[in-house]
Amino acid sequence: MNIDSILDHLHLSKDLLHIVVILTLAWFLMVLSRKLTRTFRDYMNTRADSAEEIRRIETLARVFRYVSTAVISLVAGMLALSELGISIAPILGAAGVVGLAVGFGAQSLIKDYFNGFFLLLENQIRQGDVVEVCGKTGAVEDLTLRYVCLRDYEGSVHYIPNGLITTVTNKSRGFAYAVIDVSVAYRESVDEIYTVMREVATELRASPDFAEKIQEDIDIAGVQDWADSAIIVRCRFKTIALEQWGVRREFLRRLKDAFDARGIEIPYPHLTVYAGQDKQGLAPAFRLEDNQKNHLRS
Repeated sequence: MNIDSILDHLHLSKDLLHIVVILTLAWFLMVLSRKLTRTFRDYMNTRADSAEEIRRIETLARVFRYVSTAVISLVAGMLALSELGISIAPILGAAGVVGLAVGFGAQSLIKDYFNGFFLLLENQIRQGDVVEVCGKTGAVEDLTLRYVCLRDYEGSVHYIPNGLITTVTNKSRGFAYAVIDVSVAYRESVDEIYTVMREVATELRASPDFAEKIQEDIDIAGVQDWADSAIIVRCRFKTIALEQWGVRREFLRRLKDAFDARGIEIPYPHLTVYAGQDKQGLAPAFRLEDNQKNHLRS
C-alpha cells in the first residue's frame, strides 16, 4: 500500500469521524432541547393561574419541540454533506429555485404554516380546547403548524388544514352560558313557570355536584316565542367553560320532575286528520273512533 492510499484512507476516516461527531452532537442537542422544553414547561405550569394557561403552555411546548427538532436535523444534514465533500451552495441554490417553483404549486401548504403560526401566536386555539372550525366541532387533540386535529362527540377524528380556518369559535375560554328553551302549554301560567324554574335552579346550584360549575343564578330572559303548540321560555346559566352542556341536561331533568309534580303540561304537537272533503267542504273531521268502528264492521 503506497503513501497516497494511506493518506486517502486516513482522510476518509477523518471525514467519517467528523460525520459521527456531527450526528452525535445533533442527537445530544435534540435531547437537550427536549429536556429544556420540558423543564421550562413544568416551571411555567407551576406559575400558571388557570387551566387555560396550562393548556396554552402545553401547546407552545409541543410546537417548540417540533420546530427545534426540524432545525437541528436540517443543520446536521447540511454539515454532514459538507464533510462528505458535497458543496452546499449549489444545493441551496437549487433548493431555492425548486422551492420557488414548488411554492406556486403549494400555496395552500405555505398558507397552512402561516395560519398555524398566527393561530399559536394569537392564542386562538390550544390543546384541550373545544372549538368549532370549518363546520366541525370537537376537542383539540393535536395542534401543529400544518393542521388542527379535532375529536368530536362520536369519537370521529377530523384533520383540518390551518389554511382553511377563517373563523374559530372557541367554547373553552373563561366561562360559558347554558342556554335553555323550555316549552309549556298555552294554558299554563307564565308566572308560575318562572317560579318553578327559579326553584329548580336554586336547588341545582346548591347541589354539591354543580355548586362549583354554576357561577351565577339563573337568568330568565322571558317568553322567547309563541310556537304552534307551546310557549317557549328562554333562560340561561353562567357556568365555567365546558360545563354548560352538563348543567343544561341536569336542569332539564330536574325541571321535568318538577313539572310532573305540579301537573304542568309539557306540550306536544296536535294534529287533526281529515279523511277528505266533498265539494262543499262539509265533510267532518276524521276521528279515530269512527275509523275503529268501520274497521270492526268490515
